[in-house]
Amino acid sequence: MPPTFSDLSRRNFLKQGIAAGAVGSLATASLAQQLQVPEPPGRKLGWAIVGLGRLSINQILPAFAKCEKSRVVAFVTGSREKGEKLAARYGVNPKNIYNYQTYDALRDNPEVDIIYIVLPNGMHAEYTIRGARAGKHILTEKPMANTPKDCEEMIAEARRANRKLMVAYRCRYEPYNNELIKVSRSGDIGKIRVVLSDHGFNIGDPTQWRLNKALAGGGSLMDIGLYSLQAACYTTGEDPIEVSAMEFTDRSDPRFKEVEDVINFQMRFPSGALAQCTSSYGYAGQSRIRVIGAGGWAELEPATSYTGLRMRVRLGNRTEERDLPQRDHFAAEMDHLSDCVMQNKDVLTPGEEGLRDLKIMTAIYEAARTGKTVKL
Repeated sequence: MPPTFSDLSRRNFLKQGIAAGAVGSLATASLAQQLQVPEPPGRKLGWAIVGLGRLSINQILPAFAKCEKSRVVAFVTGSREKGEKLAARYGVNPKNIYNYQTYDALRDNPEVDIIYIVLPNGMHAEYTIRGARAGKHILTEKPMANTPKDCEEMIAEARRANRKLMVAYRCRYEPYNNELIKVSRSGDIGKIRVVLSDHGFNIGDPTQWRLNKALAGGGSLMDIGLYSLQAACYTTGEDPIEVSAMEFTDRSDPRFKEVEDVINFQMRFPSGALAQCTSSYGYAGQSRIRVIGAGGWAELEPATSYTGLRMRVRLGNRTEERDLPQRDHFAAEMDHLSDCVMQNKDVLTPGEEGLRDLKIMTAIYEAARTGKTVKL
């Protein structure tokens, strides 16, 4: 019998469907080739976070969701209630909530591979040493400690325990600062003549630990000024050979009874490059690094904020803005240490670098106090 209208319609529909399916399959295959599907995470090392203040709550703990090699498994806190709330949020077993008296018991917890010390500066040395003695690798917030002597003791204890010790210089692990290092050292902008770096913010509560010299070790230099110092060193790839400095602090301001506000310091490097740096707790936010070479310049502004970094490069008569992927600084640095532990590799920012920076800052304070250039 000849095909009916409905048969023809059905046949055409099937043909069209098969053709469309073939096209769809090709499109899907093409799309699949374009998409970079991430690999599932492999082994993750266990981290204990020591100190559950604002930095831990707002930055470090959320960063674990972006980590490939690190997971949070324990807390050390003075507030059991806070620890339990955060444990429920981040899937930490309540049995892994410690206080500062039971901190040493971390040695008996095989889930914990690495300890991240997020405490006031004056407590870094004690908890690093105790953590290394407990057999754990250590990441300590910057600055490494209050004095060079403290840093030396931390390094010695980590060596005795055969544990890795890393300082949390987070900007060394994110794309923009690494691109600035690459451009500065590549010769693209010519020989480096000057590095300008300014960092500061208007600090608030006069009772906070950052304004307590025993806990902080100093004022703006020890905190935000360390970014300026670090930038000059990692863009030039050199250690300074001399420093000079000036300080301005309004001692009538209740915030600055014990620590300094503004430090302006200069550094000379072996190549002849000069650095002009500032730090302050008393003015609106500054976060800038500019490296000036004989043939151009490169800058970041903001340079060390958690997000929103921007880069400009001047080559000859052309200025360009470079867009790079934004990466969570804390996830990047934690995964770096986890990888170094698993692969038994040297860390990028070891305790020795933290010691160097404390020595430089000590010299800057001396130069500001005496008005003399200090040799290093």
